[in-house]
Amino acid sequence: MSDTITSDRERADSIGDDRVRRAGGDEARPAAGGAGPTPSSRRKHMLVLLALVVAAAGAVYGAYYYSYARFYESTDDAYVSGNLVQLTPQVSGTVVAVDADDTQIVKAGQAVVALDPADSEIALANAKAALGETVRRVSSLYVNNDFYAANVAQRESDLARAVDDLRRRQAVASTGAVSAEDIAHARDTVNAARAALDAARRQAEANRALTARTTVETHPDVQAAAAKVRDAYLAYARDTLPAPVTGYVARRSVQVGQRVAPGTPLMAIVPLDGVWVDANFKEVQLKRMRIGQPVTLTADVYGSSVTYHGRIEGFSAGTGSAFATLPAQNATGNWIKVVQRLPVRIRIDPSELAAHPLRIGLSMQVDADTHDDSGTQLGAASNTSYRTDVFEQYGAQADVEIARIVRQNEAAHHGA
Repeated sequence: MSDTITSDRERADSIGDDRVRRAGGDEARPAAGGAGPTPSSRRKHMLVLLALVVAAAGAVYGAYYYSYARFYESTDDAYVSGNLVQLTPQVSGTVVAVDADDTQIVKAGQAVVALDPADSEIALANAKAALGETVRRVSSLYVNNDFYAANVAQRESDLARAVDDLRRRQAVASTGAVSAEDIAHARDTVNAARAALDAARRQAEANRALTARTTVETHPDVQAAAAKVRDAYLAYARDTLPAPVTGYVARRSVQVGQRVAPGTPLMAIVPLDGVWVDANFKEVQLKRMRIGQPVTLTADVYGSSVTYHGRIEGFSAGTGSAFATLPAQNATGNWIKVVQRLPVRIRIDPSELAAHPLRIGLSMQVDADTHDDSGTQLGAASNTSYRTDVFEQYGAQADVEIARIVRQNEAAHHGA
């Protein structure tokens, strides 16, 4: 028992000595190494340094924003747009040939789709025959002018002879050589010759009225028949559908043997040399944006290594939601404001577009430089015009064919 009490006392004494040594060490350490920073002072130093770094970063960003960033507006909500030129027939018919397919390029005026021309060929042949017949009939009117003129001259001669006969008989009537009956017959002959001359003159005038101030080519009857030939020729020529523009074929739906009606969409032709970009900017970004401001663009398909340059060409007349099929109705009580976006049309440099072609629907990154905000957002956009002349040749070809038919039948009539 006494041994246990002694060991416990020794253990307590050793613990007390350790506490004294640790306390003495802690008190002696500052004295040995000098006065050092406490944990709280180090924390204060770090907070001050962090505040200085944040202030410096804010100053740098503020200088960057006021000198550069505030003059640029960016969006990645931008897509390539372009014209989808629809190829549609102007006459009904059965498709007998399709000479282009999706992804293939076609040239303006190149025959792309052909319809069965059998019916139109028959109609054109009938119209040509009717024109030839009309030309021959009208040509005879001009020939009859000479005939009726000769007839009038003959009737004038008959009248002059009858008048001379009557005058001779009246001169010898007093001698009794001519009876009163002969004089009466001579007088009747003069009246008959005068009536025949008047009828001949009326016939000549009537025929001249049909040909006055006109030629065979410009005669109304010939013009009416020529119009029917032109109509039939256009229907025949329209059995071949040319490409209105140069571009790539897309969305081909026509098949050989298909019966098509006027206006049926057969395929779309996309001219990629005239695409543009529709960039949807937030309404809060439009304050300084103006028509004509320079724009830099990058396409996801090429990456940041290819940069396009363009200019703002115009602003849409309304936001996307305004033209939606179901526009927003904000007159309800459950209204939440949503930032709207306005489509901005951007024209791309044609040379850069030729070097790196774009396709419709590709995503674009757009950065607009708004340093020069002296322009306007409305009223300064230039008008764009799209035209094709591939169909004008039909009318010229029809006129050539009409002139040939007129010359041929005039010559045949005069030769006969």
